[in-house]
Amino acid sequence: MLLAIDIGNTNIVLGVFDGATLVQSWRLLTLRERTADEVGFVVVGLFAHEKIDLGSVTAIVIGSVVPVLTPIMTSMCERYFKKRPLVVKPSSNAGMPILYKNPEEVGADRIANSIAAYETYGKSRKLPLIIADLGTATTFDAVSAKGEYLGGVICPGPQIAAEALFQRAARLPRVDVRKPASVIGQTTVGAIESGLFYGYLGMVEAIIERMTSELGGPGGKVTCIATGGLAALIVPESKLFDATEPDITLHGLRIVWERNQ
Repeated sequence: MLLAIDIGNTNIVLGVFDGATLVQSWRLLTLRERTADEVGFVVVGLFAHEKIDLGSVTAIVIGSVVPVLTPIMTSMCERYFKKRPLVVKPSSNAGMPILYKNPEEVGADRIANSIAAYETYGKSRKLPLIIADLGTATTFDAVSAKGEYLGGVICPGPQIAAEALFQRAARLPRVDVRKPASVIGQTTVGAIESGLFYGYLGMVEAIIERMTSELGGPGGKVTCIATGGLAALIVPESKLFDATEPDITLHGLRIVWERNQ
């Protein structure tokens, strides 16, 4: 089995693969102060709860956008799994042409998403791809019909906007991101909910439409894939998405590991 670890700014996601099948996944809160042993104890407990033998893991792959945690997770893997993980480096071992001006700047998660989307949808449809990762930091990545990473867009998610409103405007309360009953809010909370939800939805659709225009696929078409924690909230409200892939990053890490064998 392969253990894939996606170290993100908000969550650390772990997935166990048997071949190409994702057998089990877990999501941990990203805490930069954790030690390798603290993470190890948690992971050992998760494996035990699902009755998965640690010894069944024959390889590990890590994608990280939190540099301080990369050596900690590597140490955890070596101590508790007796395996040295493959750490994904987009510019050297990912196996995708990166046309960014500085390939070193691209996050491993963005490349993993792009690789998995291209392998799943791009090759068969022969269209450019847009992968929208709707989360704390919302990213949009563009992949050519040939499988080249072209670049993308990075913008704050609605939780960041909500926190900024709460901190900067003394009379405004902290509000969760959710779809309101109506666009026109009749309370302060309702008005903020509407602004966060529909403002975010409008931003997502506007960026996708402009990226689609620039990509210029056959007939002006692209394949648009959604992932991230807010995908379930946003995708039903838009007609621009072709599919939702909640585990796309883990699958991308798996594919990178396979390419390196």
